[in-house]
Amino acid sequence: MSDVSALKDGLLRELPALRAFAISLAGSLDRADDLVQETLMKAWAAHASFTPGTSLRAWLFTIMRNTFFSQFRKLQREVQDVDGAHAASVVSHPTQHGHLDMADFQTALKRLPDDQREALILIGASGFSYEEAAEICGCAVGTIKSRVNRARQRLMTLLAVDGASDYGPDVHVDVASGSGRPPAA
Repeated sequence: MSDVSALKDGLLRELPALRAFAISLAGSLDRADDLVQETLMKAWAAHASFTPGTSLRAWLFTIMRNTFFSQFRKLQREVQDVDGAHAASVVSHPTQHGHLDMADFQTALKRLPDDQREALILIGASGFSYEEAAEICGCAVGTIKSRVNRARQRLMTLLAVDGASDYGPDVHVDVASGSGRPPAA
């Protein structure tokens, strides 16, 4: 009888003892059966390292124990994410939409009348108060407020924007469905 054939017969004889040991380690029948299968696969793949005449049971139990603890350590590092909340928190949205939105905004901003563009940049981008912007432009505060309002309305029209909800990654790709539509409310 060849060494491989003897190993095969020995593996079959040890199945009940392996399963009992696996149940004691894993605590559930399904996990125990998976552990026995993994142990047999590893033993078969490494059959050349088994020394005939030594204890096959001890060799198999060592493989099983090491496999169990390796799986246990791996599970300790893994995050259970049944509802996908963790995955959603670490998702990285594509940046190309933001670049395209910015290019569209810059084009639309250039199409505004000079006085509206100036007022909008002073208030929106530079952070000046209406009073400070009015002083810089040499006009009344009400005039600056009017220019900013008209500039915002014109930009919304040029960009076909209804409000702030039209911007952001969910407008372009709904991560959950993979569609190009906004997620359903």
